[in-house]
Amino acid sequence: MITEAERWTKEFYQKRGWSEYGPFIRIGFLVEEAGELARAVRAYEIGRDRPDEIKRPAAELKRELIEEMGDVMGNLIMLAGLYDVSLEEMMEAHRKKLTERFEEKRYAD
Repeated sequence: MITEAERWTKEFYQKRGWSEYGPFIRIGFLVEEAGELARAVRAYEIGRDRPDEIKRPAAELKRELIEEMGDVMGNLIMLAGLYDVSLEEMMEAHRKKLTERFEEKRYAD
């Protein structure tokens, strides 16, 4: 089942020719966006402590954080699409892996 986010992202990227990039270029974009997300998390949580930057309002920092999360998700959606994997399928595999790996009985004494 394709989500509205997947449908919109694929259509938007396709209109701009961004869907033509292969997996190696796409993973590069994903890593770049993950770095920008890391910077946004740092700014939101602890600031940047630079004399050339003014302190920004929390609402602005949160908006930037959300935008960067979206950029990561957009690239992940496109990468998944290259392998015909839906977000639902991806998250189900993730859930199954973690559930099996961290079963309660493994930690019972």
